[in-house]
Amino acid sequence: MDIMGKLTQRRLINARKPSGRVGRLLMRAMNISHDQLTNWGLSHLSIGKRDTILDIGCGGGGTVHKLAKIATNGKVYGVDLSNDSVMVSRMTNRRFARMGRVEIQQSSVSCLPFSDSMFDLVTAVNTHNYWPDLVTDMQEILRVLKPDGKLIIIGSMYEGGKYDKRNQEYAELIEIGFPSTKEPREPLESWLYRCPDV
Repeated sequence: MDIMGKLTQRRLINARKPSGRVGRLLMRAMNISHDQLTNWGLSHLSIGKRDTILDIGCGGGGTVHKLAKIATNGKVYGVDLSNDSVMVSRMTNRRFARMGRVEIQQSSVSCLPFSDSMFDLVTAVNTHNYWPDLVTDMQEILRVLKPDGKLIIIGSMYEGGKYDKRNQEYAELIEIGFPSTKEPREPLESWLYRCPDV
C-alpha cells in the first residue's frame, strides 16, 4: 500500500474510535454529513417533549442536539466509546448541558451505565456497524429501554444497498460489520417473541 493509501486507511480507522485533532475534525464533519439521514430517520418517529432519550455512538453530538431541541422538557443522554467524541459532543451541546437537559458520557454500547427501563427512545445513527456483538448489544439496549419505548437504528451502510461493493471494501479495510437489512431486526424479533406481555 502506498503512503496515500496508508494515510487514507488511518483516517478511516479513526472513524471507529476518533482521536486527536483529525478525530475531532471528523466528528464535526459527521455532524454535517449525517444531518439529512438523521432528519429522515427522526421524521418517522413521534418524540414527546418530556421524553428521556439515549443516543448511542453520539459522535460529534449533532443528533443529541436535534433531540434536545424536540424534547424540550425531557433529557437527552449521549454515549460514545471515544473520549474525543465525548469532548466534541459536549461542546456541541454545552448550552443544553448547562440547562441540565443533556448529558454525555464515555461508554460502550455493550455495557450502558443506565438503569433498566430508563429511556422512552434510543437512537443510533450510523453506529451499529461498529458494535462488538450486534445481538448482545441489542439486548443491552433493550434492557435500558422502557417496555413501551422505541428504538431506531438509522444506517446508510448495509448489504443490499446501492453501494455494496464500495461499502464492503470499506468495512473490510477498517474491520467493521457490514450487516444486511435483516440483521438488526432478528435480535428484536426473538426478544419480542420471548416476552408474552408485549
